[in-house]
Amino acid sequence: MSNLLIGLDIGSHTIKVVIGEVKRDNQPSLVDAFKMPSAGLRKGVVDDISEVTQALSPVLSQVKKMGKASDIGIFLGVGSGDVKVQSSIGVVAVSRADYEIYQDDVSRAIQSAQAINIPPNRMVLHSIVKEFIVDGVKDIRDPLGMIGNRLEVNSLIIDAFTPGIKNLSKCVEILGGNLSGLVLGALADARAVLTKNQKELGVALINIGFGKTSLCVFEENKLLHAAVFPVGSGNITNDLAIGLKIPIETAEIIKLTFGSALAREVSVRDAVELAKIDSKSKGTVPKKFIADIIEVRLAEILELVNNELKDTGKAGRLPAGVVLTGGGAKLPGVPDLARQELKLSAQIGIPTVSLLDIKSNEIAAKLEDPEFTCALGLLLTGHDRTVESRGARLSLRGVVKRMFKHFVP
Repeated sequence: MSNLLIGLDIGSHTIKVVIGEVKRDNQPSLVDAFKMPSAGLRKGVVDDISEVTQALSPVLSQVKKMGKASDIGIFLGVGSGDVKVQSSIGVVAVSRADYEIYQDDVSRAIQSAQAINIPPNRMVLHSIVKEFIVDGVKDIRDPLGMIGNRLEVNSLIIDAFTPGIKNLSKCVEILGGNLSGLVLGALADARAVLTKNQKELGVALINIGFGKTSLCVFEENKLLHAAVFPVGSGNITNDLAIGLKIPIETAEIIKLTFGSALAREVSVRDAVELAKIDSKSKGTVPKKFIADIIEVRLAEILELVNNELKDTGKAGRLPAGVVLTGGGAKLPGVPDLARQELKLSAQIGIPTVSLLDIKSNEIAAKLEDPEFTCALGLLLTGHDRTVESRGARLSLRGVVKRMFKHFVP
């Protein structure tokens, strides 16, 4: 069986892939990272299965060069604007006469929290434990071994539209890919770039992708909230195409080459000759006008984020501020605009790759690109689950051995 894992982030504009290996010492080893053009996806939702499959085909072909595709664990990032987050509390009575809490009590409490009413066309992506409560005492992280009559668990349930998830999964499975896990993209981003200290203090992570923007908020090392907005940097490209009366392809080049998120930082004298980018286009455009268009759309995205923070009571009240990732975060001035709009400190989120075993400096350089944070986080999440599963198997094997020795002389 292969030890290879893949983090697969299928975006509206590009597909990002990070390939890693589970080593014997359980340290994540990264062997490749690349991206390819995407198609057939709109704001995180499949709108043409054949186009998505066709775009994925060269990706899976490259993966198959490293091993049998069906033996490689693929962790797929999901999440569109229909993602919902809700709190749920599970309550059980401690089952033993001495009132000591065992693992079966914890499992029953967690299952009780998961027993929520959701429509049949929605599926639970994650059930995340925020805290345990023993006889009214809150903020308990691990209740095992404690004494109490009543055990409660406070969980966050994240669910999504089932057909949307299954359509995306089907595109991978059609090509022979083996899906080992579905992970909300925002949580994958957090796994890749947020530190324990940031999550403890209080932080918001914003991924500005091409077709959507995601948000997750942490405090006291707990996930407080997550959301996905159906607007992203692709909307900036569309605005530029309309405002400058140029083709979409030309607008994307102008955005990436001459764009800025803060118009006040751009000189009124600087201009772009459109003919140098597209021979069919004529005239010159002031760079300040380009920046004005970009700033208006980005400010709108940040306003959506701020409204969500207000709903959670955390607007302007996160000591670790905002961490920005995704392709849209690479535009000059985005952190400054975020500080201005959200009234919080802001920085670009870059993974600490020095802690990872990486095969080459070229791969390390790719992973410092904010576009790759989700794919890397998916891989690391898959690695965490694999290591946890290994530990559980070893623990079970140890129990069986001890039982065998007890009964066999």
